[in-house]
Amino acid sequence: MYIKENELRKFIEQSGLVSAEDIKTASNESKKTGEPFENILLREGKVKEDELRRMEAYVLGIPFVSLVNQKIDTAVLSLIPEPLAAKNNIVAYRRSDRGLEVAMLDIDDLPVLDFIKKKVGLKILPRLTDASSMKDALNQYKKSLKADFDAIIQKESQSLKAVSESDEGGASEKDLKEMAEDLPIIKIVDTLISHAIIQNASDIHIEPQEASLLVRYRTDGILHDAMVLPKETAAGIVARIKVLSNLKLDEKRLPQDGRFRITTEAGDRVSFRVSTLPIYFGEKVVIRLLKENSKGFTLEGLGFHGEGLEKIHNAMRQTTGMILATGPTGSGKTTTLYTVLDMLNTPDVNISTVEDPIEYQMPRINQTQVKSEIGLTFANGLRTLLRQDPDIIMVGEIRDGETVSLAINAALTGHLVLSTIHTNSAAGAIPRMIDMGAESFLIVSTVKTIIAQRLVRRLCNSKEKYFMEDAEIQALGKLIDLDRMLDFLKAEKLIKNTDTWKEVPLYRPKPGAECEDGYKGRVGIHEVMDVTPTIKELILKGASSDDIEAQAKKEGMMTMLEDGIYQAVLGLTSTEEVLRVITE
Repeated sequence: MYIKENELRKFIEQSGLVSAEDIKTASNESKKTGEPFENILLREGKVKEDELRRMEAYVLGIPFVSLVNQKIDTAVLSLIPEPLAAKNNIVAYRRSDRGLEVAMLDIDDLPVLDFIKKKVGLKILPRLTDASSMKDALNQYKKSLKADFDAIIQKESQSLKAVSESDEGGASEKDLKEMAEDLPIIKIVDTLISHAIIQNASDIHIEPQEASLLVRYRTDGILHDAMVLPKETAAGIVARIKVLSNLKLDEKRLPQDGRFRITTEAGDRVSFRVSTLPIYFGEKVVIRLLKENSKGFTLEGLGFHGEGLEKIHNAMRQTTGMILATGPTGSGKTTTLYTVLDMLNTPDVNISTVEDPIEYQMPRINQTQVKSEIGLTFANGLRTLLRQDPDIIMVGEIRDGETVSLAINAALTGHLVLSTIHTNSAAGAIPRMIDMGAESFLIVSTVKTIIAQRLVRRLCNSKEKYFMEDAEIQALGKLIDLDRMLDFLKAEKLIKNTDTWKEVPLYRPKPGAECEDGYKGRVGIHEVMDVTPTIKELILKGASSDDIEAQAKKEGMMTMLEDGIYQAVLGLTSTEEVLRVITE
């Protein structure tokens, strides 16, 4: 679009759809911020999107197409895989002798056009469309997938043998294995897994009900109902997943854990961590999805910035001591530590880990899986690692007195130790370690930096800008020091030195083509606390976590809530999402 930006501006001016004053205001803001002129008009509601897209199409000399309420042939739609279509806002909608017509929001995306041309072997005919059309077209992928799944269920479930509760309890391992290898069950499980990968789910919950089998996916931290299957499919689906993850088929009274791995058509390797649990109506299965070749994480990409980022880099430059990540389950602690390990992973150091489970396989790092059933615990694994000449050690979790004692000893004897611990805040990690039996003087000698974090949903590009009213400002003022927060924002040059809270822009979710609820993906909010000399004194005096946090704030630490508001001002998330996660 950039090449013909001036032509588009002239056309908008001549169209009479936008007043001269609004055009002048948008032009000035565009020069000041670098945001495209037409995007400002669209955001401020001065022009409708379909009008803007039609004008862009005219200026660029390509056809405009509306796909609202238009049914696309599934065979044509599937020529572009759903993940590629959603990521690049491009869908195939018509195939003819001339080639493949594709609707796009950005027809300048030449690399994706070239990729699709090579993939389908057809001439690509780009067409410009609008967000409403794109949303309707992308929704057809989900409807198509659900229709395919429903067709499989309707077709295959007819041939499934109904298994009563008493029959299932007495079924032999051989019978269950045969059930798991039935083609209908294989098709159902394969489709269920494919659906989860396409939806970018982090977990699959398979829950037996009294008269049905409920399947739910956790996407961006939120559980959603995905589908309801016939009760008859339950025994076979559970048996199939047990076969894939090498679990005992005839053991239904005790929980079991396993894992398996697949390679998708796109070449991505996905690992699945499986947990089964006996419940009243059968066995519940939860599957955690882990994309093994997800690379390229950076601390900045995870949401770290400013002084907090600098503190982590300083801690990484140390050769001894401890770096701790804290937060509840699913808050991204392990991803943060893996990112730090990846940055420390150079040829001149020996890095060893003991984990439960190993979530991502990393080259040149020696990773050990905890196996408590045979005595390989965190403590025993760490004790052995110390005899393996390590420079850097990662302990998946500090969960008892023995592990914390060994981790501290490792840090005292010339190793850099990374680990996680379950507390609500950075300052809370200190009393937790003391509760486990760690001595205060050993903590201050070893712990360098503590990172506390949560994950919040990231706003889509269709977000809506707004400014807070007095009531909202007062409500926020009860949670954080507003003057202190303004100082942070001014120091980072996010707002003018003269701005008040009424002039600070915030954003709220607005459903768009990218995402139904206005959110897609997640980003971290953090607090990074250095154990400074003054904080060491407080620890030695037995100060509470509140006292330690108050001192850290005096020394410039941004709390998680403050960091969440900071990310909201950046437009990465919303204040509602931050408060939802912080108060959970």
